[in-house]
Amino acid sequence: MSESGVKLVVGCGYLGLRVARLWRNAGARVYAVTRSAERARSLAAEGLDPIIGDVTAPAALPDLPAIDTLFWAVGFDRASGASYRDVHVAGLGRVLDAIPGAPRVVFASSTGVWGTEDGSVVDETTPAHPTREAGRVLLEAEAMLHTRTGDRGTALRFAGLYGPDRLPRLDDLKAGRPIAADPDSWLNLVHVDDAARIVVAVAAAPHARQLYVVSDGHPVRRRDWYAHLAARTGSPPPTFDTAAERTRGADKRVDPSLLFRDIPLTLAYPDSFRGIDAIV
Repeated sequence: MSESGVKLVVGCGYLGLRVARLWRNAGARVYAVTRSAERARSLAAEGLDPIIGDVTAPAALPDLPAIDTLFWAVGFDRASGASYRDVHVAGLGRVLDAIPGAPRVVFASSTGVWGTEDGSVVDETTPAHPTREAGRVLLEAEAMLHTRTGDRGTALRFAGLYGPDRLPRLDDLKAGRPIAADPDSWLNLVHVDDAARIVVAVAAAPHARQLYVVSDGHPVRRRDWYAHLAARTGSPPPTFDTAAERTRGADKRVDPSLLFRDIPLTLAYPDSFRGIDAIV
């Protein structure tokens, strides 16, 4: 991979920091927006150029440098007092207003924009009918991105990210607590390191589309995935509470075929079973 230039990452967290490191290692200058002075120091220690600012407050967002690529990967912090819309729609708009020129923009969205609960296959052509606020706001942000940036903007609808220090429901498994899910429903995942490489590849692609679905392409039944995770971590076999209210985890199968046709990339972790094995 050879990638230089000047990049900006807004949301230098679990995924964003990995993207920033890939760009830095390839010779790019990488700016990173953070609200925290302490976080700014840790980003500087990574060889990044921190910018202290708050995307939800116009007065707290400084002028931004000229860049060729923006990656938006802002997580939602409930303690901030901002709404989903404050962050992902108004915040993204403020950042686009503050950047001179017309950079390439990659926006981290989510497969949560689909409210699908019937196990069907979804891809870029499947109409989205989000049932939760987060999904509705992300869909609005995608539309705003495309209006503002046209072919320069790509939304990536990520399936669940997993990786080191992030194995879904591992604490519940270790404690023997039931998982609030239908064990026969589908789980769609992508390893965070592969997700970061996909962001960099899409950003560099000369003819990337405005929307891609991102997963490893191997949906797995929750029953099987949690059983494998339990066995590999020495946890009790999983149990499930199908009557409990679920906060996430609609039942669908994500098809990322278009992404892998357009962007030649071999995943380091082509399915989540091998990903679990490598982590554990």
